[in-house]
Amino acid sequence: MTQRHLTISLQPDWRAALRQAGARAKARGYQGEVLNFESPGVFFSRLSERRWELVRTLQGQGEIALRELARRVGRDVKRVHEDVRILGELGLVERGATGGVVCPFAEVHIDMRLHADPVHTA
Repeated sequence: MTQRHLTISLQPDWRAALRQAGARAKARGYQGEVLNFESPGVFFSRLSERRWELVRTLQGQGEIALRELARRVGRDVKRVHEDVRILGELGLVERGATGGVVCPFAEVHIDMRLHADPVHTA
């Protein structure tokens, strides 16, 4: 089985992001997967430090029960469950066959560019 890879990008133009995804879909073979956010603010509001810790803890570990995941990160099960739900909505984690969670990605790459806007004069 091919190892899955995820690229997280910041692209305010959702149409351009969709065109890029379409071009990748036409390529032969697995090209990896992309998760796009329209701004750094949206990115950081959805992927907090605690949620990243869950992804890092799950990566390469196979399926882990929620209680065990909470124990490994030293957090309350209810809060871990809430964060796992959001990570699942984003596609960063998936439910396993026995009801636990798994991070299916061998590698996660974040492609983020910040640049200054041109100065507007009145």
